[in-house]
Amino acid sequence: MALTKEQIQSVEDTISHSLRNRFQSYNPEPAVMPFHTRLLGKDRLALYSFIHSLNTSFGTTIFEPVAVSLASSKFKVAKLQMKSGSQISEQAQYEIQKIMDNLTAANSKPDKQKEIEIIRSVCQKGEMRTVKPTRVDVYLESNDGEIYLFDIKTAKPNKGGFKEFKRTLLEWAATFLSENPKAKINTLIAIPYNPYAPKPYSRWTMAGMLDLEEELKVAEEFWDFLGGKGAYDDLLGCFERVGIELRQEIDDYFKRFDKN
Repeated sequence: MALTKEQIQSVEDTISHSLRNRFQSYNPEPAVMPFHTRLLGKDRLALYSFIHSLNTSFGTTIFEPVAVSLASSKFKVAKLQMKSGSQISEQAQYEIQKIMDNLTAANSKPDKQKEIEIIRSVCQKGEMRTVKPTRVDVYLESNDGEIYLFDIKTAKPNKGGFKEFKRTLLEWAATFLSENPKAKINTLIAIPYNPYAPKPYSRWTMAGMLDLEEELKVAEEFWDFLGGKGAYDDLLGCFERVGIELRQEIDDYFKRFDKN
């Protein structure tokens, strides 16, 4: 078992608390779907709508706090929704655009370590500009001072979105290095689970834009990185136990929609 009893309890509390909060705030859209209603029933339609609503908030309400909970025993610092920085140099912006242009035109392959060093070399050169980059979902600092900035994405992000993901990762590096030019910095995309399992995650759609070894962690790679080998399986166990514990509560909640 990778997770301690305290971590397991913390994770399960996070899941159940998030689900109960969602029940309290959830209000199905008043869409009239007479054919679907007669075929499936109001309770099943309400459940479908609830699951869709839950999916949109899973990242912030469950995955992010769970990630920090897991990482807290392995990393010196683990925080949510942090700023990477607020200043970027004019020269860093120029180099980032050049990297993006070359990747888009397939003139070069992604090489994150090389890209970081290019940005580091100009991170304080030229005019410093104030920017407001996307917030870091999960910020980690290891015991030896190495920094990891994660952007948690949905399981099936759009292919076209990876261009913007890449730019975000480069801008995080540039803004962080502008204040900490000697830092060992890693900026990554995390995808919490593999929707294609047991087949491998379809990474080819990202290969031209992301350095798959240095910028992407999927499912077990991500959770085991945070909490140690076996953390992913332990985490699935947490979700299963909470589901069993709350099953009657969930059933009772949706039965009320069938009476309306």
